[in-house]
Amino acid sequence: MKVLAMILAGGRGSRLDILSEKRVKPSVPFAGKFRIIDFALSNCSNSGIYDVALLTQYLPLSLNEHIGSGKPWDFDRRDTAITMLQPHEKLGGNSWYQGTADAIRQNIDFIKSKNPKYVLILSGDHIYKMDYRWMLKEHEENDAELTIAVQPVPIEEASRFGIFEVDQNKKILSFEEKPAEPKSNLASMGIYIFNTDSLLEYLEKLENHDLDFGNHVIPAMIQEDRKVYVHTYDSYWKDVGTYDSYLEANLDLIKKSEEVGINLYDQGWKIYTRSEDLAPVRIGVTGSVQNSLICNGCKIEGSVENSVLGPGVTVRKGATIRNCIIFSGTYVDANSHLDTIIADKKTYIGKNSFIGNGNANIPNKERPDLLSSGITVIGKGVVIPDGSIIGKNVRIFSGVKIDEHNRLIETGETVKW
Repeated sequence: MKVLAMILAGGRGSRLDILSEKRVKPSVPFAGKFRIIDFALSNCSNSGIYDVALLTQYLPLSLNEHIGSGKPWDFDRRDTAITMLQPHEKLGGNSWYQGTADAIRQNIDFIKSKNPKYVLILSGDHIYKMDYRWMLKEHEENDAELTIAVQPVPIEEASRFGIFEVDQNKKILSFEEKPAEPKSNLASMGIYIFNTDSLLEYLEKLENHDLDFGNHVIPAMIQEDRKVYVHTYDSYWKDVGTYDSYLEANLDLIKKSEEVGINLYDQGWKIYTRSEDLAPVRIGVTGSVQNSLICNGCKIEGSVENSVLGPGVTVRKGATIRNCIIFSGTYVDANSHLDTIIADKKTYIGKNSFIGNGNANIPNKERPDLLSSGITVIGKGVVIPDGSIIGKNVRIFSGVKIDEHNRLIETGETVKW
């Protein structure tokens, strides 16, 4: 085997808050019919890499069910497979993954059993389309031990990232995590190609309990002047780790064609997923759709604008949905109005309700770090009664049934029960 891909997909995704309350972050729906993990899996398949391991930890059930045998991505071949690697108890105590490199270290026996020449390590929670064969080609041409994908960022934003300084041959000279005074604008994408021997060497000799690639492995290799290079990637890439970036990345898909970040309609580089078998979209005589993504099974009698609707969403007559991401199975009853909402699966919104109403400048009182730009987030299975008025920057946790006698939720509030 030449390349083994190992996808880190076990993160809690705490900044996605309610959306990752009952699922791991890579399993969060995206662009209506997809999951975030579909982009890394599809990149592997389109790049001809069919030996894939998925490292899971937090709430793996929804991810396991979504991936199954890997058939949608063509991983269920005779000589290849997708393998789910979960933490397991070993002699000597607990073995939860304690860092990105520790997760790989705990699966050294698996890597050795596959005996690949190279190990491609990926994050399962980024949105991008990338042919890893080009990165591998550079890795081989440089006779590198490790190649790291980087993306140029505006220099004024470089202090938010891990930044590499390189020479004229793209060999890494230094690495600094979130530097106050960046020496370059080359930001790490968290995509690595290792020679297997070099990877195993550092995993076995570094003794940090919480072993991490960015904090331990990469700095150690640079300090020892090993052959560590960068591969520059300058196309669309987004870490959808916050509500703002998640909404923005979804809405990026429905901008004008010349502005689209990722072309979902490119037949030469498809994004694969496990799809639901539902009826075609129905737009009634009173329905209208503008600049939106609408998935199979939707029934639209109201107005949808600049939004993404997952499978099986119903929008009744007189309802309006603007700048929203609505997950599958949600029901929006007549004459209700939604503005800048992320609504999880199977939410019910009663008649004559106003959701996302109020002053966007008032942040969420409990978590201003998560919600301050006007987005309101509604968890899975929430029931909102007729005539409700819900402000902006509101968090409503999964399973909540709003009290019919208290249907006003002010901007910035959090509802947990």
